[in-house]
Amino acid sequence: MNQPKQVQTTQPAGGTDTGPCLSVVMPVFNERPTVGLAIERVLAQPTVREVIVVDDASSDGSAEVAQRCAATDPRVRTLRLPRNQGKGAAVREGFTRATAPFILIQDADLEYDPQEYGRLLEPLLTGKADAVFGSRFLGGGAHRVLYFWHAVGNRLLTLLSNMFTNLNLTDVETCYKVFRRELLDRMRLEECRFGFELELTARLSQLGARLYEVPISYHGRTYAEGKKANWRDGVSALRCVLKYNVYRRL
Repeated sequence: MNQPKQVQTTQPAGGTDTGPCLSVVMPVFNERPTVGLAIERVLAQPTVREVIVVDDASSDGSAEVAQRCAATDPRVRTLRLPRNQGKGAAVREGFTRATAPFILIQDADLEYDPQEYGRLLEPLLTGKADAVFGSRFLGGGAHRVLYFWHAVGNRLLTLLSNMFTNLNLTDVETCYKVFRRELLDRMRLEECRFGFELELTARLSQLGARLYEVPISYHGRTYAEGKKANWRDGVSALRCVLKYNVYRRL
């Protein structure tokens, strides 16, 4: 197996400075009931410099809600994809617009709590980490009790990913991933749907990035409430583990 490349990073000035150092990329697809509140909660965090809302061709008026938020706060930037392509495609578009030293992915469905940004940023601000994952399985926060087989599938995907990346992550499918912006210049990201999570993890491993995990809370949704990931996405994720760790390495 090839040795991972070592990423070159710069340390943030001021050590643990918690000023506006964060670009939040928010992919949106048919999240009208929650997107406005999600943007509001993100903007309430003192570390946020900008929120980049990428609407993935929603049909329920989500884009209009985001645009109204942008009209009242210059930190909100919006763009809309011409056709539905998937979470990975939306996140990639947001990455190209990010300007802050650190970039975080935030879903618009309120399953994850922006008040935990400080916990996620701490290993980055102190110079210990190049990327931080928020783990739903490490404890430390409230968790809604939901689907057993989803949890089993997540753990199996995490195990398989760890076997190929030689990492010991506990939650590879977590939404909360935050990392230094300069890492993006060294990645070639292409996955369009939920397999993006496995691709990004593989790329971070291949770059030799210093990864940390921190515990986060999780307020999951049922399918009736709008949850979108399904078993087909799980099968696709298995494909992505092999594709980006074996056949399409950096």
